[in-house]
Amino acid sequence: MSNEQAAHAEHAQSAPAADAEEGSAAERRPEDPGPLLLILSSPSGAGKSTLTRRVREAISGLEFSVSHTTRSPRPGEEDGREYHFVSRADFEARVQRDEFLEWAEVHGNLYGTSASEVRRAAGKAGIIFDVDHQGARMIKAARPDAVGVFILPPSMEVLLSRLKGRASEDAATVERRFKVAQQEIAHYGAFEYVLVNDELTRATEELASIFRAEACRRRRAAHLAERLLVQSRRLSVGG
Repeated sequence: MSNEQAAHAEHAQSAPAADAEEGSAAERRPEDPGPLLLILSSPSGAGKSTLTRRVREAISGLEFSVSHTTRSPRPGEEDGREYHFVSRADFEARVQRDEFLEWAEVHGNLYGTSASEVRRAAGKAGIIFDVDHQGARMIKAARPDAVGVFILPPSMEVLLSRLKGRASEDAATVERRFKVAQQEIAHYGAFEYVLVNDELTRATEELASIFRAEACRRRRAAHLAERLLVQSRRLSVGG
């Protein structure tokens, strides 16, 4: 057999192996993980709502998961913006239909996150969930890739002052919320990050930094690197 024939035979034998290797690599290529799920939790009065609004202004494509609740709207709140305000009967019917990713009863009211909210965020950078520690655990059980951030007030004195400043709540409600706040803080260990909301601009920057860093983790960005590797195999340096 001539050298030319031997080279041709070697190429013929290696080509299927190369094709098989490329096919195997294609099967191993990680998929786009979709929007980053960012769970925010805090005791009532820690400034989570304002912080959520600010970080959404800072990061393009960051959606907010609008929860369902049976509580009454506060002054300035709109149905479908802060919450979907529903009756207890409506909420319980949704529970029976298994519509919620998580739900819990807090301060005598029901709160729940619809699974459709995650689907709505498809193609976006991420989605924020505003839930208590119970909801956070349920979301992470369903989606272990979700990232949890617990927000603390500067001090308990500041927290109590903020709760007292809510015109819509009487003294008994404030006292109950303050006690529950202490219980909520005790569950900070269930979250990957703990952030003190003592200065809004700085806290917003810190939360935005957490989101951006998590978006760059290897498990979330691996599909981008693999896409380049596939492209490189199709390109010819000489071409």
